[in-house]
Amino acid sequence: MMKFVGKLIGYGLLAIMGLLLVLSAIYFRTDIPAETLKARYANEASKFIEVQGMPVHYRDEGRGPVLVLLHGTAASLHTWDAWTEILKKKYRIIRLDLPGFGLTGPHPARKYQIQDYIAFLRIFTHKLGLNTFHLAGNSLGGHIAWEFALDYPKVVEKLILIDPAGYPLKSDPPFVFRLARTPVFNQLVRYITPRFFFRNNLEQVYHRDSLITEKLIDRYYYLARREGNRQAFIDRANTPALSRYTRLGDIIAPTLVMWGQEDAWIPAFLADKFAQAIPNAKVRLYEAAGHVPMEEIPELTVRDAEKFLDSNY
Repeated sequence: MMKFVGKLIGYGLLAIMGLLLVLSAIYFRTDIPAETLKARYANEASKFIEVQGMPVHYRDEGRGPVLVLLHGTAASLHTWDAWTEILKKKYRIIRLDLPGFGLTGPHPARKYQIQDYIAFLRIFTHKLGLNTFHLAGNSLGGHIAWEFALDYPKVVEKLILIDPAGYPLKSDPPFVFRLARTPVFNQLVRYITPRFFFRNNLEQVYHRDSLITEKLIDRYYYLARREGNRQAFIDRANTPALSRYTRLGDIIAPTLVMWGQEDAWIPAFLADKFAQAIPNAKVRLYEAAGHVPMEEIPELTVRDAEKFLDSNY
């Protein structure tokens, strides 16, 4: 019996290896040099600044009170395009590609804990001469934003959290994160990344699939293949998920919590958790919107953000 079981296991491993070889032959994708991607995804507003050994891609547009925007996992500063076009008329909008993503690329020391991002953001904003500013973030960017507000309460004037991460969940993470945490199979993420993979992920984070354009898929697809970014995604996925959520009550910045009610990645019921924990928090929920409402329904979400920033609250 033991020999029979051993043979079955052996055949199973061979089948898995064979499948990986077939997938590699069909869907293997090379990294794309950063300079090649700059021609496509940088523009006249793009700037680069050296921070912790990385050429950080950012854009600094408009004049007025400063608002810093932080994107989520696997995204880039482009996620804020629509917000920027409207808000830069009254605000100085600074958005950036976080370490491990976009044109910025991987952190040379592979540092992807939340505290690492906070330290990076403080250096970045200090280099730009920012003493105080409003701060907004989505998903991972939201987690970085509220923990940054904990560490630098005198720096963050107002805080906007859009479907933020950082509150513990009992449910399993999205499939792409589970895959990135599985030995051997995580190399599928590193080398085998077909374009439809990104379409599927976007269909999870968007509620309305009709809004997912070929151009949008291309942006996520090509920037993910920026040299080093796929390994950075694996590194980030395998970084311990530390969070100071029990200290949300220590945030003193007036806070607006925005959430897509159809968020399939971080459920909307957590909006109340954040609102109840943060003393100066307001909540705005959006029907028919998923995990990235600032992309999916930009006109409505930016209107609410602008009202919040303009108010005396």
